[in-house]
Formats: sequence, structure tokens, C-alpha cells
Amino acid sequence: MGEDAQDEDAPGPAETIECGLRGTADGDGSSAPATRLYKTRWLIVCLFSAYSLSNAYQWIQYGIISNVLMRFYEVDGFAIDWLSMVFMLTYIPCIFPVTWLLDKKGLRVTALLANALNFSGTWIKVASAKSDLFWLTMLGQFVSSLAQVFILGMPSRLASVWFGADEVSTACSIGVFGNQLGIAVGFLLPPILVPNVDDVEELASHIRVMFYISAGVATFIFILVIIVFQEKPEIPPTQAQAQCRNIPPGGYSYTASIGSLLRNKPFMLLVLSYGLNVGCFYSISTLLNRMIIEHYPGEEVNAGRIGLTIVVAGMAGSLICGIWLDRTKTYKQTTLAVYLFSLIGMLVYTFTLNLGHLWVVFVTAGVLGFFMTGYLPLGFEFAVELTYPESEGTSSGLLNCSAQIFGIIFTISQGKIIDKWGTLAGNIFLCVFLLIGTALTGFIKSDLRRQKANLLNAEVRTVNSEKATADREGAVPPPEVLKEGKF
Repeated sequence: MGEDAQDEDAPGPAETIECGLRGTADGDGSSAPATRLYKTRWLIVCLFSAYSLSNAYQWIQYGIISNVLMRFYEVDGFAIDWLSMVFMLTYIPCIFPVTWLLDKKGLRVTALLANALNFSGTWIKVASAKSDLFWLTMLGQFVSSLAQVFILGMPSRLASVWFGADEVSTACSIGVFGNQLGIAVGFLLPPILVPNVDDVEELASHIRVMFYISAGVATFIFILVIIVFQEKPEIPPTQAQAQCRNIPPGGYSYTASIGSLLRNKPFMLLVLSYGLNVGCFYSISTLLNRMIIEHYPGEEVNAGRIGLTIVVAGMAGSLICGIWLDRTKTYKQTTLAVYLFSLIGMLVYTFTLNLGHLWVVFVTAGVLGFFMTGYLPLGFEFAVELTYPESEGTSSGLLNCSAQIFGIIFTISQGKIIDKWGTLAGNIFLCVFLLIGTALTGFIKSDLRRQKANLLNAEVRTVNSEKATADREGAVPPPEVLKEGKF
């Protein structure tokens, strides 16, 4: 196993020959850049996935036990909802400076800042396990929400920097997988760790244990990131990434990049449709406890398990969709199909929630989660295709900004609708916007710019290789090859 790692991470004679072939010179003395894949890429993406998990867990850990925390901190449900919505609100003004920092300083600096904030937020919350310290737990959640700004836009950027052209969608799915797994753990563990007991001191002890666990995990991951996380591979993995590295520092303008993205009509349609879909998911996740308890009183633990079902099914959907995209490159068709099934899943969930059978809720929630949560990496990767060669962090940031805005609007609106007219009306409200999002997705023009760049470079390398072979053999290349070579 050690020899295999050496073969891929430390170039030997065979690998040097491979790089030479992939960087074949043309008749003018120029060459296509060499590319190479490192085994380290899997460690990097898994480490990112781990700290994304830790942060996503904190986002949902309050909402799924909202009725318990309302009694402990003596606040209303809207105040508890803000412990979730603060993640959405913080993201909106902070995403642009953080994206600029990602472009200027790179992946490692961004990862260190994300983990430093995540680590700090968890330890602040450890001190907030007293009924009169709601403000302190909100402060800790605010610090953790700042960490999220450094995390959400990273999967597509990390995938492009470290992975090959046939792996980027799968790698992006693994990055999103960590976030989804964190939400799943956030649905599952808090109802188990913090039972709905009457004694306030006992309740405070349970809450403190929950906070200590998340702080310990965040600390361990932070140490690993400091030791292990790397900026980028020495040799780029794809021709598209090699071209990005050749752009001089003065040749890139962040404001110009933002302007270019805002003028990209297919991308802006995706921004709106992505925001509608993910905003619905945020609202459902935040208000799930209230929806389940309304129809199934005393089922706090099962509310968490239903949330877990939504996210685990979505994780499977994300991985399957990522692998499918890498094999077929059918970005528009896959995104539209998944969006349509998200709408269908939401309709089925809406009209079966009040039937009185929990097993039905588990099944319908799983179907909903498979498509709605499985949509997340599709949006990221489709955005990169539509916006290449613009920064992946910038395009992902705009997608997530849209999701946070709609998440706040939907969470507040659906919460008020549920309070006044019940869960059925609240869920129909979301179905309407999913229908709008499906229609918007259908209007997106499929302009796969990154795929075109990789294919063009592959064709140039083939032509150059044929010319070099012909020159060595003293033969004259066919006229059509000469023509393509000049092109």
C-alpha cells in the first residue's frame, strides 16, 4: 500500500513519462500543460467534509428540540427559530468578502478561518447551558454561523482544484455529503441527548453534555486541518485548472467577475431556482419539530428520526446524482428531473402528514429528501459549468446567498402560516414556490463551458501528438490535421 501511494504522490520514471505525454509539444514549441492526480485529494475532500459536518450539526441542533429549549430558556418559538435563521442572515452580507478572500488567499487560509470560528462557537455555547443565558447561546451560534460562510461555497472550488474532469461532480457530492451528514446527526442526536424532562437542573446537565460533545469534535477536526489540509496539488488535475493557474494575478478582477456572473442569464435563472429549492429545505428543517409535534404530540425523538431520514436519503441522492453527472454530463436534464421530483415529493409529504401514521411520514419524508437534498450538488456543478472560467467560490457564493435569502423568507412566512392556519397551508405555500423553481429550471440554457474547455484542450493535445509523431517519422500530416493544428 505504501508503494502505491509513492507511485501516485511521488512521481517516478513511469509517471514522468506520463506527464511528458500529457504535455506534448506542438510544432511551434508550445505545449499543453501536464496534469496529474494525487491520492491526497481524497484525504482533503474527506477532511473538508468532516468540518462541514461539525458546522452543519450546529445549525440544526436547536431547531429539532425547539419545544424543550423554549421551556428551558423561557423564550418563544420565534426566538428559537432565529438560532437557525442566524446562519442564513449572517451569510448574506459576509459572502462577498469571504469569496474575495477565497480567491486571494486560497483554500487553506479559508479552511483555517472556518475551523477557528467553528471551534470558538462551540466552546462559547458550552458556557451557555443556563436558563438565563439565551443571549450567550445566540452569540455562540452567531460565531458558528460565521464559520459557515467559509464552508458552503467550498465544495465545487475544492473539487475543481484537486480532482480530474471525470471526478469533479463526485468530489463535489462528497463535499456536500459532509454538510448533509452533519444535518442528519443534528436531527438524530439532540432529541436523544436532551430528553424532555421536567427538572431544569437535569435539563441543563443534558444540554451541557450536548455542547461538550460538539466542542470536542470541533477541536479535534481543527487540529487535523492545521496539520493535514493543503492549498493545492503541485501539478493541476485538469487542463481547465491549468488554464486558470496561467491567468496572471493582475488579470483577475473580483468585481468584474461578479459583474460577469450577474449578466449571465442562464446562471441567474439557476440562482433563483436554486434559492427556491434550498430555501424550502431550510424552512422544512427548521420547522420540522413544530410540524411533527402538531400532529404527533410527544414524538420529539421521532421528529429527529424523520429529519434524519430526509437527510440520509438526500445523501444517497447526492452521491448517485454526482456519479451520474460524471458519467453522462447531462447537467440540465438531471437538474430539471430532480427538481420536478422534489416538487412531487413535497406534494405527497404535504397531503400525507396528517394521516396519523408515522411510518407514512417516514416514507414520504425519505422520498422528499432523496430529491430535495440530492439537488444541492447538482446546483453547484451546473453553476460551475455555466460560469467557467469564473471562480467556483464566487458562483457557489451567489447560489448560497440566494438560498439563505429565500430560507429566511420561507422560514418566517411558513412559521406564521402554520401558527395561523396549520401545517397543511404552510406546506402548500412551499409547493407553490417549488413549482415556480421547476419552471425556471426549464428555461435555463445548457451552456457547458468547462466541458467545452476540457474537450478543446484534449483535441489540441491529440492534434499536437499526431504532428509530433509525423515529424519524427518524416511524414507529412494529413491536410485536415494541419488545419486543426493551426486553429
